Amino acid sequence: MLLSLRSALARGSLDRVAVALSGLCAAHCIVTALVLGVLASAGGIFDNPLFHEVGLVIAIVLGGVALGHGAMKHGFMIPAAIGALGLGVMAGALSMDHGLEESLYTLIGVAILALGHDLNHRAGH
Repeated sequence: MLLSLRSALARGSLDRVAVALSGLCAAHCIVTALVLGVLASAGGIFDNPLFHEVGLVIAIVLGGVALGHGAMKHGFMIPAAIGALGLGVMAGALSMDHGLEESLYTLIGVAILALGHDLNHRAGH
């Protein structure tokens, strides 16, 4: 497992995975808003706070590992700082009531985090 993680970090594929997960998160936010608007009874599954908290923990772990490794490898802190800003915006969105504003802040945070991962990947190659 450790060897495969090192291999993934060396190839920069962890950043690609993190960007893909950011896209999935954005899709989740959009789908949840649509599902809540159309089928209020199905919203309880996707709107569960635990779902969002676990997703944020996964984003923090992936971001910390990929962006931290990238900063150590290529020496540029900007991608890690941008990624950390995105994670902070996402974490702040969890403190809001569920609704349009919370979804918008989450999507903004996801986009900022994805930008950090993209810059990290580009800096490493």
